[in-house]
Amino acid sequence: YQDLAMCDNLDVVGNLFLGREIHRLGVLDEVEMERRTRELLHTLPIRIPDVRVPLATLSGGQRQVVAITRSFLSAPRLLLLDEPTASLGIEQTNQLLDLVEELRDQGVGVLLISHNMGDIKAVADRVAVLRLGRNNGLFDVPTTSQEQISSSITGASDNAPARRPAPPE
Repeated sequence: YQDLAMCDNLDVVGNLFLGREIHRLGVLDEVEMERRTRELLHTLPIRIPDVRVPLATLSGGQRQVVAITRSFLSAPRLLLLDEPTASLGIEQTNQLLDLVEELRDQGVGVLLISHNMGDIKAVADRVAVLRLGRNNGLFDVPTTSQEQISSSITGASDNAPARRPAPPE
């Protein structure tokens, strides 16, 4: 969701159902799509005041919610979010993290990729650290300090002196 792949000129309903429109007798069923949009958005902690306004009029956090909500049309059991807060302000980031918690509470697995340790500590149960393409640790967030996780990310937790070659004799 770093690139939301949304159409600013379409409304929320149009963006949610883009490519998955509901048809009845060969005609778009706008009423059913709007009903389903309202139903989906009602289950989330971030409010969109009007589902018929162009996406361009919404905040970054609201746009992110529309992008994430689009995935709910297929009732996912796992949601993968790659740096979802990268382009958001503080308030919008907090709203998005509330959404992640709500999804978790609804039983949806959320895999959150982020460099922001504050975001991770706020919502994650477990952290897997990848460094140089390898697993560099699996941590239980409530019992692990932010410093331990950061050290694993940067490589500071590696025993660098022990890896040095022995001096020539």
